[in-house]
This record gives sequence, structure tokens and C-alpha cells, in this order.
Amino acid sequence: MFLENTVNHTEQFGWIEIICGSMFSGKTEELIRRLRRAQLAKQRVEIFKPRIDKRYDEEEVVSHDANRIRSTAVPASSNIRLLTTNVDVVGIDEAQFFDDEIVTVCNDLANRGIRVIVAGLDMDYKGKPFGPMPALMATAEYVTKVHAVCTRTGNLAHYSYRKSMNEDLVLLGETQDYEPLSRAAYYKAMQQVNNEQNLEDE
Repeated sequence: MFLENTVNHTEQFGWIEIICGSMFSGKTEELIRRLRRAQLAKQRVEIFKPRIDKRYDEEEVVSHDANRIRSTAVPASSNIRLLTTNVDVVGIDEAQFFDDEIVTVCNDLANRGIRVIVAGLDMDYKGKPFGPMPALMATAEYVTKVHAVCTRTGNLAHYSYRKSMNEDLVLLGETQDYEPLSRAAYYKAMQQVNNEQNLEDE
């Protein structure tokens, strides 16, 4: 469990926390939990999400379990820097959809003494590192990897398997489009897809 713990209280720098994992692993749920704790502590909190994510609400960050918190939808990461004056904590959801400048933005905020909490998918549906998430994880002080439960084996899942044949990298979806799979289940599923494609090509 993450603990807010500072030994040297004269140091005024902030830090970056990353919450990552597959679809349906509770990333946004954990982000909201940490932000709510900060709000209860009377800290000044601002929350951001990419404008393209309109699955549940255009303005709020909403988890799959329908927990929600007010946020600002922005078209680019540079907007976050402009909208974070006079804050103690910044929350960012779905960070994988932001441009690469999000890494610099998060580090700039932390260097200004702000606690930055970021949630996002660490891998895309192909099992590859997703967008700016690897660089964010590398520069963060704290990284929490959360897991879903594999729908086929019941083991821990950290792959987001896309059930549709859509090959766009960004496809906002829910359980009808994705399912969380363990490594073994994901490998078998991808083998089956490859075998089917080879049969079609013959």
C-alpha cells in the first residue's frame, strides 16, 4: 500500500506516483481513492483526463465501478501545466492517451512541489509498452502495478486482450471490446488469432 511519507520536511519538492495495469484492474478506482484522501485532508486538488475519453462522462473521471470525481478534460498535456496554479495535488487519468510531453509536464509539476498521481495502461492490446507510460514509470518515485483477474484462468491478469478485429491503437471500449488475460491465456489467444489469419491468407 502506498504511504505518503516525508522524512525531510524542509525539502519542498513534490513527486510522481504511477498507477498502472491492464483494463479492469482498478487503476482509476485507486486514483480516485488517493485523490479523495487528499481532498479530505483539505489539500488543493486538480484532476485531468484526455478529451478523447468520453466513455462515461465528458467532465468527470469515472471508474468501471461507477465511482466518479470532477475533472477537467484537456486536448493536450501542455494544457495541464497552464491549469495547475495554486494546487497541492494533480491527478491524471488515462495517461497513455496523452502526447509525449506529459512526461515533462509531470516532472515540471513535481519540481514545483506538487504531488502528481498518474493512472494509465502500461501496455496496449498488442502487449507493447503504451505511449508515454514507460517514460513516466521510469521517472516516477512510486509505481503501483494493479492487476485484474483473468477471465479464462482466474489467475492474475495484466494483458488487455482486444476481442474485436479493429487494429486501431486507440479504441475506447468496455467488456464488449476487451477482456483481461493472464500471460498464458493471452499467449494462447494471440496464437489462435495468428493461426486463423494464416489460414485466411492461404
